Amino acid sequence: MLKDFSVQSLFMGILTAFVGFASSFAVVLHGLQAVGASETQAASGLMALSISMGLCAIVLSIATRLPVSIAWSTPGGALLASTGLVEGGFNAAVGAFLVCAALIVIAGLFRPLGRAVAAIPAPLANAMLAGVLIGLCFAPVKAIGFNPLLGLPIALAWIVVGAFKRLWAVPAALAAFVLVLAFGVDIPEGGLASVERSLLPTVEFVAPVFNLPAFISIALPLFIVTMASQNIPGIAVLKVNGYEPKPGPLFAVTGLFSLLSAPFGGHAVNLAAITAAMCAGHDAHPDPARRYWAALVAGIGYVIIGLLAGAVTAFVALAPPILIQAVAGLALVGAFSSSAMSAFQAPETREASAITFLVTASGVSFGGISGAFWGLLAGGLMMVLSRFVQLTKK
Repeated sequence: MLKDFSVQSLFMGILTAFVGFASSFAVVLHGLQAVGASETQAASGLMALSISMGLCAIVLSIATRLPVSIAWSTPGGALLASTGLVEGGFNAAVGAFLVCAALIVIAGLFRPLGRAVAAIPAPLANAMLAGVLIGLCFAPVKAIGFNPLLGLPIALAWIVVGAFKRLWAVPAALAAFVLVLAFGVDIPEGGLASVERSLLPTVEFVAPVFNLPAFISIALPLFIVTMASQNIPGIAVLKVNGYEPKPGPLFAVTGLFSLLSAPFGGHAVNLAAITAAMCAGHDAHPDPARRYWAALVAGIGYVIIGLLAGAVTAFVALAPPILIQAVAGLALVGAFSSSAMSAFQAPETREASAITFLVTASGVSFGGISGAFWGLLAGGLMMVLSRFVQLTKK
């Protein structure tokens, strides 16, 4: 292994870890708190996720010698934000996390389930994801309306830097958030002291509660968006770069590490897509056989950053919530635009996708079950009905 190490892969791995954490940790924090996590529980969940995805990347990169990049489920975090509290509170959400992780393991080991997930029509899966994301994507505009002096610098940093280097747009927005917090927000007395006290890692075990509303509102949609928008695209990125991974074992291992992080508040870890392109591409190393070191270094970086999750959470808590939601929304603009475009691209499924999108985006829950599930169900029924009508006309 040491003969494959390179400085180029080292720097790419460090960059991957920074981008992977900084670009979406706000989404994760907001999502966990939306389903009832306290500040301490959210910090514990963020740390558990970061360490789990780091260890998972290290294990898979060493075992396969492939640049397998791991991430937390960013769409899953957005899903949690749109779902909100369910019956049983955060304990029930953790129970749903465990069920989702078990489903991912089964999907990796039991091929029919994996095929069933892959068989979900892509337009509907993308429409559901777009409906989940749109609420959080409004946050930057709401932040400007809340206080232009605080919200505008964050949005402008994302726009200006993104025009030159898309990869650095979200880190630039995060840097602007830090500056706004430092110079524009009245920090309460003792606030910085709380950040210093949080430098020591905080781990909090959450006893899971299992109930049907949490299963249908969180576990199933979280499983679907994690598989459809993260795991399956992650495999595609590796294949595009000339690798031939076996999907099943990779899915199962990510599900196993999700199981390990769930009792401490982590919702799901999975194959990465964006950071996978960084580790698997030519910039990581000219020799494809040596690029796995970039994913391995990124994994080490995630573990180190994860140990500081408590301080990150305490620091973010000093600002008005809408500001960090704005950073999260900006981080999801790209995912929203691509999912919306994919959802409405095919004319024959456009109406079914629209129904899925509208029901999901409404945020309305029925019987304690979130709109994401009902949106997918309504769109699926519309698609079946449309196809039945087309067949009867022939």
